[in-house]
Amino acid sequence: MHPTNSSDYAKYCDEHDALSSIRSRYHFPQFNGEDVLYFTGNSLGLQPKSTRAHIEQELNDWAMFGVEGHFRAKHPWYSYHENLTDGLARVVGALPIEVVAMNQLTSNVHFLMASFYRPDKKRYKIITEFKAFPSDQYAVQTQVEWHGYQYEDAVIEIAPRTGEYLIHTEDILSAIEQHKDELALVFIGGVNYYTGQVFDMSTITKAAHCAGAYAGFDLAHAAGNIKMSLHDWQVDFACWCSYKYLNSGPGSVAGAFVHERHAHSNLPRLAGWWGHDKTQRFKMEKGFVPVPGAEGWQLSNAPVLSMAAHKAALDLFDEVGMDALSKKSEALTAFLELVIDDISARNNGVLEIITPRDKRWRGCQLSIVAKGFGKNLFETLIHNGVVPDWREPNVIRLAPVPMYNSFMDIWKFGQRLEECMQQVSSK
Repeated sequence: MHPTNSSDYAKYCDEHDALSSIRSRYHFPQFNGEDVLYFTGNSLGLQPKSTRAHIEQELNDWAMFGVEGHFRAKHPWYSYHENLTDGLARVVGALPIEVVAMNQLTSNVHFLMASFYRPDKKRYKIITEFKAFPSDQYAVQTQVEWHGYQYEDAVIEIAPRTGEYLIHTEDILSAIEQHKDELALVFIGGVNYYTGQVFDMSTITKAAHCAGAYAGFDLAHAAGNIKMSLHDWQVDFACWCSYKYLNSGPGSVAGAFVHERHAHSNLPRLAGWWGHDKTQRFKMEKGFVPVPGAEGWQLSNAPVLSMAAHKAALDLFDEVGMDALSKKSEALTAFLELVIDDISARNNGVLEIITPRDKRWRGCQLSIVAKGFGKNLFETLIHNGVVPDWREPNVIRLAPVPMYNSFMDIWKFGQRLEECMQQVSSK
């Protein structure tokens, strides 16, 4: 069927969607007795219906066993993080030894930079993207200052060209080449939170290594959104949260990746008990001996309740698989693009999509500028049962998540968007 901005086309796509039944396994907020049109999985994913049972299992074991739950629980807490390893590896394209669920995202940024940002008089500069998410900006700023450098000298921000929103890969590569003798680290968000642009992590990593630098990525907007191959791309380190596309609950446990080639390295790190050799951990002796691989960067024992929610979500990813999710994501996002373009064409080009048009360089997020409207349009959408996301100064972000959004969601969104534009214009 030829793609059109119509309910018939949306219905046809939903009827031929092999993943349509997965939607029923998530809780949707309600608006006037119906599911809201939820497009904010890039900020907080919806709750899987299985989450409650996973958490209650651990609460019941806590009540029954107390401290003995570390070894007698159905899923012993002592090794609970190991239940997540294989699923996480499949989500980010890694080997099991390369991933671990631990801490929170920005904590992991700092802990990994403690190992991979080791500046000296010759190599001390970091290349990062302009308008990175604030946590990354603050982490990079305080890391260079901690080592005694000035931000303006040590940090090179790669910005879009004048009059553009997106960053050119060749500009990143050019900066790497220009500063190769002073460069210690390239640290970029795998997907830019503001524009939804996917960066060419493989090419950037290769260039960083050729310059003698490490390459790391914040995958907050990439994990569970785009298909990745961190191991094959030779990325040195990466980290991500689990509450966005990974649907694991507000503030849930984060994840980290350290490439296999560093598994047995002597990289300096900030160590903790849970990263120590498992076979010797309870001897309580001096002298840190890291667990091989990413687990060796752990500090503290598992936050079991949030990991239980994470496990419920990852089980669904394992059931569906990133290949199937990526395929549906491309189709959903293309339909949203079509709907926005159709509305814009009939309204004097008022809507501008600033996310890449090339599907290779975007996930499921589209960022739009509604010219002449501003935040009042976003607020009107909220009051009419649509949940998008606003980012200053003038961008509405929309993420049709393939796990639980439908094509009919997108068509309905288009209808309400036009209605809300009319409401705002008439005031």
